Amino acid sequence: MSAPGIEDLAEPMLPSKRGDPTWNIALFYPRQGEWTEAQYLALDTNRLVELVDGCLEVLPMPTLFHQAIVRFLFELLNGFVHAHATGEVFFAPLRIRLFAGQIREPDVAYLRLARTRNRHEPPQGADLLMEVVSPGAENRERDYEVKRDAYRRAGVQEYWIVDPQERRITVLTLDGNDYRVHGEFVPGQQATSVMFPTFAVDVAAAFAAGEGTAPAQ
Repeated sequence: MSAPGIEDLAEPMLPSKRGDPTWNIALFYPRQGEWTEAQYLALDTNRLVELVDGCLEVLPMPTLFHQAIVRFLFELLNGFVHAHATGEVFFAPLRIRLFAGQIREPDVAYLRLARTRNRHEPPQGADLLMEVVSPGAENRERDYEVKRDAYRRAGVQEYWIVDPQERRITVLTLDGNDYRVHGEFVPGQQATSVMFPTFAVDVAAAFAAGEGTAPAQ
């Protein structure tokens, strides 16, 4: 997005000196709560940023551990879909428009073919989403509560919460207007899907992938 000219700024530029944060940069962008979808989509950044009711949420940069789990899940689901279903599987960064004013970047997303026809705009909704929980109370609340509610409202049929800290994969399936827990799976078990009854993830193998090791036999 093009930045406004100095004369367009609502507030005067603040004096700063070497070593201070560059607060003045913030004056070139909308206030929290005032971001439009167009302004958000025009952002040029290598960070994962989501739009939530006019506010930007900057997500933590993923670690190798996190990304290795995401890769494991993506490759498993992608291989399954290629062999047994239609549609496509994607991984972040990918902006998905849930509903007006809310655009998220889930770690792994399965989209039916109807959602992928426009290859140049964020897809409208998703059919199955996976999030790998990052450390910290704020991140846990985002994946377990905030995104769960957003994905429910958007009609996402299945939501996987992959929690390395608890070593648990929770699979939620949409039942009417709310999610019900299909299963909470731990190492030694296979996490299963409702949408794809023959798809399964070895829980121990998923977390071992993050460590770069094979699961204990």
